[in-house]
Amino acid sequence: MKQTNMKRVVSAGLLGSGICLGVQADDTITLDPVAVWATEVQASSVHLDGEAIDSKQADHISDLLRTIPGVDVGGAHSLNQRITIRSMDDKDLKISIDGANQNTYMYHHMGNLQINANILKSAEIEVGNNSVVNGGLGGTIRFETKSASELLRPGQQFGAHVQATYATNASESYSVTGYGQITESVDVLGYYNLIQRDNYKVGRGEILDADGNSVDGTDGEVRGLEGELDDALLKFGWDITPGQRITLGYETYKDEGDYSYRPDMGIATDLAIANSLMVPLTYPTEFTRDTLTLNHDIELGETTLVKTTLFRNESYLRRDETGFSSSPVFSAFAGIVEGEASNTGLSVLANTPIESNNTHELTYGVEYIQYDTDYSARYTNGNSDDSSEEAVNAAVFIEDRIGFDNNVSVIPGVRYNHYDIDSTVVDDTFTKVTGALAIEYEPTQEVLLRASSTQLFKGPEIGEVFTGAGLGDTPNPDIEAETGFNHELSAAYQKVVGRDRFHTGITLFQTDINDYIYDYASTATFTGKDNIGDMQIRGFEAYFGFDVNQLNVLFTYSRARSDLSAFDEYSSLEGARLDRQQGDTISILADYAIPESGLTLHWDMLRVAKVEAALDLDGATKDNSKDAYMVHNIAARWTPAEVEGLTLTLGIDNLFDEYYASQSSRTGLSFHPRFGDLYLQDYEPGRNFKVTVGYQL
Repeated sequence: MKQTNMKRVVSAGLLGSGICLGVQADDTITLDPVAVWATEVQASSVHLDGEAIDSKQADHISDLLRTIPGVDVGGAHSLNQRITIRSMDDKDLKISIDGANQNTYMYHHMGNLQINANILKSAEIEVGNNSVVNGGLGGTIRFETKSASELLRPGQQFGAHVQATYATNASESYSVTGYGQITESVDVLGYYNLIQRDNYKVGRGEILDADGNSVDGTDGEVRGLEGELDDALLKFGWDITPGQRITLGYETYKDEGDYSYRPDMGIATDLAIANSLMVPLTYPTEFTRDTLTLNHDIELGETTLVKTTLFRNESYLRRDETGFSSSPVFSAFAGIVEGEASNTGLSVLANTPIESNNTHELTYGVEYIQYDTDYSARYTNGNSDDSSEEAVNAAVFIEDRIGFDNNVSVIPGVRYNHYDIDSTVVDDTFTKVTGALAIEYEPTQEVLLRASSTQLFKGPEIGEVFTGAGLGDTPNPDIEAETGFNHELSAAYQKVVGRDRFHTGITLFQTDINDYIYDYASTATFTGKDNIGDMQIRGFEAYFGFDVNQLNVLFTYSRARSDLSAFDEYSSLEGARLDRQQGDTISILADYAIPESGLTLHWDMLRVAKVEAALDLDGATKDNSKDAYMVHNIAARWTPAEVEGLTLTLGIDNLFDEYYASQSSRTGLSFHPRFGDLYLQDYEPGRNFKVTVGYQL
């Protein structure tokens, strides 16, 4: 199998913006050498090698992605990994693991993705939608898990990896992996990881309210986090022929603990609501995800490469709410609540270069995803509730990269979208043909200029699962699909002198979403999901960096601003911004290698500017301003030459014990007529010392 070419098929359209630091003049992708056991993060705006990421000792997706310009991860709870791109939350993104779609709108108090960072080989991120190859409004994230064939050393038939991590604030994890080449053509990997979490302490060791006073009943510890996460993967690979491979994978993920009722809201809010209703602060909760994938990669003839994926992804959330029986108001709701969401689908992605007077590179394929949701509540008083919804999303697309002799490439594409939904809100079919056009110019081998425009389409979503899978939603048969455009201008420069490199780039963007759908729209006669106006998001991502001798430094700066042009019936929302919008964001990453000692030193800094109070969608009602913060992380990674396969990593997250909440998380002060003031800050962990010991046989 031609690995470089197959990589281009998988990444088609994803890295086409030309701002990926690994894109050269011939459009092949060159990656820095990576550690064998590491996670590589590659985005349309930046590339981070696996060793730099491995130093982070990631146990949450935020550890991997927060320094990517234009990307943030909100939610400090293990159930609330909520990725945002350019202020758009995970419902507007296309997220997959080994090709299996992950979008399951389970519960608005938790994120749309549950994945253990340690299992990942790579994360490929498209910041914004820049190709007909990718659906969604805000961008695409493709996670890929590790495989045996990539972990085995030359000449090795079997191998293993064990790892243990201890964090003082407050978790520990253990993983074991075995992998091998069973025959010349068949390989297998088995992986298991256990994470045990306790309730962590916030920065500076004290939980404060909006006025800076200590919250009654708290001691700096965020309760409702204590739990256990198990993740296991079994993966078989079969090289049928030199140009054909099948991979069968099964992953099971389980997150269980006594968790807060609203994982996305801060401890101050959870306490206020629990005390007012006279109900428990935490509830026995179980979340599981089982994913089965079958991938087939094949070379047809000399040039055509085809990747096919069949998958089924099932998510299940269960919570014991019998504790409501202690409330005089909510005792009727005491019981067991369950929600299930499944994605079943097929995708085919192919790439065919054609040589003629001008070069052509065709990327084409089909996608099919069926969504099914079920809700069940069994109350202790004998009553029950049940509901279900379904939707089907299908598409056919083709894109051509046409290269001319004058170093200009024109990239047109067309996509046919078909979306059928059967829900409480709407039972209808939405179809639309969308197009994309990009122009690239490379005046020299060091410079790349690009302009692109991509049409957008997204049908109305089925209801969130855990609040009833449509149960209680308001019908709205006139709701329209979201459409619009994403426009981008970008420039990149890279200069390589010997082993040293300087690189810089910038992307300017404007995303226009027509008929923007808001889940909590309200007029005098209607409350529910509706089109409220046209949303515009504009901003930029910029970076510059250099690799000199053993020192690698990368500086990034990003901004995204959103603004709603409301329809007449929603004029009160005129000018509203997206709730997940964050302030100007600066990150700095630095790595220094000392090869003779087997030592790598790492430092990264994230600085997010304040967001002033202003009208927004679904944010805090009394004060929705967002505090600025700056977080520093340091680490040292040692691979002693005397003990081959041994790795020791020491690090300190949140070095200066910053008291902060991500601006993509719940923030601000709201007022509730029953509970009074609710301080929503979903605070991140304070200073956290980490040590990881890994050994690879």
